[in-house]
Amino acid sequence: MSRALLFQAAIAIGLGLGSVVLVEIVRDAYHVVSHYWPPLLRLHKLHHQLYRKDFSIINLDTYRKAQLYNDAPESLVMLAAAVLLLWSTQAYATGLGVLYSLGFFGGAIARSQGWLMESDLTHKPGALDARPDSWRVNRTYHWRHHFDETTAYYGGHFTIVDKLLGTGLSLKNKTVAITGASGTLGQALISQLVRQGAKPIALTSSEMAHDRVEVVSWAAGEEESLRSVLQRTDILILNHGINTHGDRTPEAIQKSLEINALSSWRLAEIFFETVTGPSDRATKELWVNTSEAEVSPALSPLYEISKRLLGDLVTLRRLDAPCIMRKIVLGPFKSQLNPYGVMGAPWVARMVIALAKRDIRLIIVTVNPITYLAIPLKELFSTIYFRLFSRSPNRPLP
Repeated sequence: MSRALLFQAAIAIGLGLGSVVLVEIVRDAYHVVSHYWPPLLRLHKLHHQLYRKDFSIINLDTYRKAQLYNDAPESLVMLAAAVLLLWSTQAYATGLGVLYSLGFFGGAIARSQGWLMESDLTHKPGALDARPDSWRVNRTYHWRHHFDETTAYYGGHFTIVDKLLGTGLSLKNKTVAITGASGTLGQALISQLVRQGAKPIALTSSEMAHDRVEVVSWAAGEEESLRSVLQRTDILILNHGINTHGDRTPEAIQKSLEINALSSWRLAEIFFETVTGPSDRATKELWVNTSEAEVSPALSPLYEISKRLLGDLVTLRRLDAPCIMRKIVLGPFKSQLNPYGVMGAPWVARMVIALAKRDIRLIIVTVNPITYLAIPLKELFSTIYFRLFSRSPNRPLP
């Protein structure tokens, strides 16, 4: 086959797949409008009244009505967008979007008439058995739209629209526990969480008073004392740390490893033990603040060593974690640990929350452009290495 034919084939495949992505974006846009425009909202409520928490159907008559009055019009809008694309491009490959939309329309009509009772993939009944996916909508991701927050998690098959709108995570009414809460970044994060409608719990080893936030005292080595707090926590943010700068005494080594890495690991494991039910798998999250010291010098050897250990533990543990884990990699911001930081903590906190709401699992906020390349590459190769040379706890010994 000549290069010209290969190029044409690649273009055709790209156009075909692109047409499918386009109609999915149109579908999600229609979904968003259905939650705000009263004529569509009235019909869309039929869909939300259908399911129990295990996605089993409550009433078959309502199910058929919802297919006819909600799903069928939605698929017609998808079909109109696909036909418009085909007409405007005159490219036969974009006909894939037309066929894709027709499949949705045919399925909706068949279900509305009782000819087909098999549900679509995101509404299949049964217990949730996976974490919410990041780029593709699985059952757990869509469960959150029905039973966690109906004004978020709009994606039907891809999560593109949620990432654009910042609806990939709802913090409303979430209980969020944060370590290092008395620090500069901790206080900035608490302020942002309150603005988002969350209910923060400040976990701190320092004296701290806050009139709007529950404050719980703890210290490294006392992680077990926080178990009852973590039981009622939806999101745990591990944000504590210490910088011994140039000190390399045995005491400094012990302190750096204990506070910057090992205490976070112990808290993470206790938190994972609280993920006991299907809804916990869908709504609980662990966020870990490491540092760009994972890939670049911080002029503090023990800080670099301990943060790199924590970063690698997070990368390893997220392979089998029972809930979502977000790694937060920050550049130098002004704080008690780093009075020479070039970024302000309030701005950093706003960016962290904004990226988390877009369901970014690797959150990077820095002024160093190299970090935006180096950290994802390190994550990629470390993940591959850990998958190849370590064993899942669920996999039996050979």
